[in-house]
Amino acid sequence: MRVATIIQEDDEVAAIRTHAGYVSLPQVNKACHTQFPTDLLMLLQSSKFDDLKAWYDGEGKAALADMPVEQNVTFGPLYRYPGRIWGIGLNYLAHAGDLSETLPDKYPGSFIKSSTTVIGPGEMIEIPTLSERTTAEAELGVVIGRTCKDVAKDNWLDAVAGFTTIIDVTAEDILRLNPRYLTLCKNFDTFFVFGPELVTPDEVPDVMGLQVSTVINGKDHASNVVSAMAFPPDHLVSFHSQIMTMQPGDVISTGTPGAVPISDGDVVTCKIDGFASLTSPVKDLKKP
Repeated sequence: MRVATIIQEDDEVAAIRTHAGYVSLPQVNKACHTQFPTDLLMLLQSSKFDDLKAWYDGEGKAALADMPVEQNVTFGPLYRYPGRIWGIGLNYLAHAGDLSETLPDKYPGSFIKSSTTVIGPGEMIEIPTLSERTTAEAELGVVIGRTCKDVAKDNWLDAVAGFTTIIDVTAEDILRLNPRYLTLCKNFDTFFVFGPELVTPDEVPDVMGLQVSTVINGKDHASNVVSAMAFPPDHLVSFHSQIMTMQPGDVISTGTPGAVPISDGDVVTCKIDGFASLTSPVKDLKKP
């Protein structure tokens, strides 16, 4: 199942992707007499996402095939207020080389991002006035689907609602001043582009084989496969659940194959095999 958040009459509502387009959950509830929450985060936090997936795998696919679809949709972020966003720094050796940094070897280079950084596909990434060198980074996102603690690596997918595309953004010049500025340089508004689709694990047969690419103005600048991560997704879910109880809707942004400097007028894309691409334009707030 592939779920997006689309904008309908100024409301952001969850919608299921079919082969022909998107069917909103308000439409599903009306046609099928169901009562699914129409907000994706509420779906996750109420434990109704599993019910939706069971419905979809049962009678849902056939029911959706008979419903009118929307094709030219405007996407919102999957949701705007994740409880926690874990970012992972320097999770690929090549990216550590970009920054002349040593790859973390004992624990992931984790940091927390605020929900105020979240924007959706097509919304503007803003280069802040405090930064002269800001970078964009394509990443695979893991969305937690249930409350969990001390998850075993072998059972990590039991805790996962699905995967998505992410563009993480960094005020790199601020980070270079002092590594203690990591949280600061990652938390400017618009520094986390989130969406457009949440893809359930059964739709991703080989997570480790996925190729992640940072694309600027249509040109691939950095690509690598998930298997090249120092700490792959199973480790990240298990490890972070040992630190704190993970909650539905929490996000782990698993690290980038390469960060690329961005400028006013650029268009940034996160491209991952088999996923809908995520794209946003760039505006430098220092320019008129």
